Amino acid sequence: MNESRYHITVSPRARFIPEQSDADANRYAFAYTVTITNTGSVAAQLVSRHWIITDANNLVQEVRGQGVVGAQPRLKPGESFEYSSGSMLATPVGTMRGSYQMVADDGTQFDAAIPEFTLSVPRVLH
Repeated sequence: MNESRYHITVSPRARFIPEQSDADANRYAFAYTVTITNTGSVAAQLVSRHWIITDANNLVQEVRGQGVVGAQPRLKPGESFEYSSGSMLATPVGTMRGSYQMVADDGTQFDAAIPEFTLSVPRVLH
């Protein structure tokens, strides 16, 4: 398989949502925005996702599902798709990583890696 034909760049970023969090109840809410860009030379559709979410207690949640935010975007070379979603952790720090399962227009199936990123409550200065 020619790797440069089938290449998706995934750029995630996260932020803490204090108004949806409750430290006393060990509930920490985070929002994340992901930009998915087809940096290959063949159009491809995102068909499913696989997330691995790990909190500071090393509790791992795996999430699998169809598409992202109800969509299965088809990206031509150079096109991007951006979406936002959220995650809830029991600790103030954690990580997310995973992959998107893609199908190119020529039928080739491949995974687009989601690089690990940190979910973290900002440090509070007193």
